Amino acid sequence: MAAPLPVSNLPTDEQARLRELGLAVIRTEADAVERLAERIGDAFIRACELILGCRGRVVVFGMGKSGHIGGKLAATLASTGTPAFFVHPGEAGHGDLGMVVEGDVVLALSNSGETDEIVTLLPILKRQGTPLIAMTGRPDSTLAQAASVHLDVGVDAEACPLGLAPTASTTAALAMGDALAIALLENRGFTAEDFARSHPGGMLGRRLLLHVGDIMHTGEAVPRVPLGAPFRDALVEMTGKGLGMTAVVDHDGRVRGVFTDGDLRRTLDRDVDLHAIRIDDVMTPDGVTTEAAALAAEALALMEERRINALLVVDDNGRLEGALNMHTLLRAGVV
Repeated sequence: MAAPLPVSNLPTDEQARLRELGLAVIRTEADAVERLAERIGDAFIRACELILGCRGRVVVFGMGKSGHIGGKLAATLASTGTPAFFVHPGEAGHGDLGMVVEGDVVLALSNSGETDEIVTLLPILKRQGTPLIAMTGRPDSTLAQAASVHLDVGVDAEACPLGLAPTASTTAALAMGDALAIALLENRGFTAEDFARSHPGGMLGRRLLLHVGDIMHTGEAVPRVPLGAPFRDALVEMTGKGLGMTAVVDHDGRVRGVFTDGDLRRTLDRDVDLHAIRIDDVMTPDGVTTEAAALAAEALALMEERRINALLVVDDNGRLEGALNMHTLLRAGVV
């Protein structure tokens, strides 16, 4: 649980003023984003068409705060099926423009549309025949006029009371860039599995790429006893393998039942001779199973749905292949 916030030492009226200042910024930026809706028109569609037809990568330019937004947009595009990377315009003028090759599309961000480092590159990009998508706040600017497509992200006012710090304008550019990325994602039929492939180290990657066969216990680590085994043998096997259960298999290795911690508690509650009973008398017939090819996240969902802590893994013929429990999923980072 998070620690409680310390009590403010500021006067009540100053606390109220700070709250109102924060709210004013949120309202200004929300208004800027809302006004973008009316600009999702022909230019937006044309920008999508240019990128969808791109045989290379989307190269993103931006200086200062626009550069930070551009870096984020390049990363978002790249992770959603549109190969992209960010190039600093200042470095582009000193050799890095060589990163822009035939087949690429340039996406340039500049609120004023007059950023010197970007404007300097325009004649070269034009000579190379590189399609240019400009994202500015001034449709009459040099950058907007030189672009193949211009996306207007202009705002009525910055959230900064001085009208100087890029705030609402960068939020609007970020929202327009996200709109591009997601429209492209949907058009390409990009799936969650595709997204996971570019995020193998994250939680989503583990949930969508990791299969049961990658993490299950196999071989001698899988608890099992044959049909007709004494109760004592099953108890020793279950406790020795540490998965909280044991499979019960026939002579062909097919799963015929499972004996779990829950079955053990129910057995102990019965008036039976523990030395005389066989595992067949107290096991859960068949039991819940999964396949090695199933996603680990699917195994987790199945365990949660059935309210169990362990699963047996079988092949197409019902033969025991492996086992896993909640701790297995936890160690793999699926939970």
